[in-house]
Amino acid sequence: MAACMAMLAALPGCGPGGAPAPAPLGAADTLAAAARDHAIRTLTEFDTGKVTMLPGGRTLREYTVWAEEKAIEVAPGVRFSAWTYNGAIPGPTLRCTEGDSIRVYFTNRGTMPHSMHFHGFHRANMDGVFEQVPPGGEFVYSFNAAPFGLHLYHCHTMPAKMHIARGLYGVFLIDPKTPRPPAREMVMMMNGFDTDLDGAENEIYTVNGYANVYFRDYPIPVKQNELQRVYLVNITEFDLVNSMHTHATFFHVYPTGTSMTPSAFTDVVTLGQAERAILEFKYPYPGRYLFHAHQNEFADLGWLGQFEVKP
Repeated sequence: MAACMAMLAALPGCGPGGAPAPAPLGAADTLAAAARDHAIRTLTEFDTGKVTMLPGGRTLREYTVWAEEKAIEVAPGVRFSAWTYNGAIPGPTLRCTEGDSIRVYFTNRGTMPHSMHFHGFHRANMDGVFEQVPPGGEFVYSFNAAPFGLHLYHCHTMPAKMHIARGLYGVFLIDPKTPRPPAREMVMMMNGFDTDLDGAENEIYTVNGYANVYFRDYPIPVKQNELQRVYLVNITEFDLVNSMHTHATFFHVYPTGTSMTPSAFTDVVTLGQAERAILEFKYPYPGRYLFHAHQNEFADLGWLGQFEVKP
């Protein structure tokens, strides 16, 4: 762990004049670039599926997901032997609207059984627990999207903690039929990486799969007084809780996103594994502001970033 902390401390600092531009990538940096790219794209990239209008006005959304084993980078110079959905951690953010007909075409390209378990309503034979998909196998998950809210999916093959710890998870977002107010939207999936695979603790903590996700040294741009909406999901294994703290502003909390009425107005939210919340906030003043886990160990080991608020 000390080595991981030293590695993270060696990342470029963020001075008042702004961080330097990234250096040109060489062949050895390809894995790192792919990991950073994915973490950044996960913020705002939603997979809304292939859309078909069915008789009666219902919308059919079809998604393609596969499981595969892949080496990824989770922090500068730190490789991880991952089990992934669609080749990255987290998997794609699947987005739909309440009442849509959903079909997820799942293929297992790995070397052991895997599945997809969706949080939400569905029949027993779509639950991803007893319907294990063998290597080379396929399965079609079919259900109607309900209830509206912020959900997730993950592998439910036993031992489940191993399949989650190795990376088989993603966000499943069901929008309400009456849309939420316009906002700048961001997905943040909190996770950890047991890089020595001892099954005991995480050595790295991230949002969206890469330590600091470039968000510390290359802050997320935010407009002053613009409504920000963060879809926050905790999938951290080996730790009881994870959290998010915003500096210099408070947010409204919508637990699980299943109500349009917030339950709290605060600057720290703490979530157990698979808990999630929609956070809405604005920044009244320009400047750079930290956001991070308020387990300081997690922040020191990678779960930390910045918003840059501009007029």
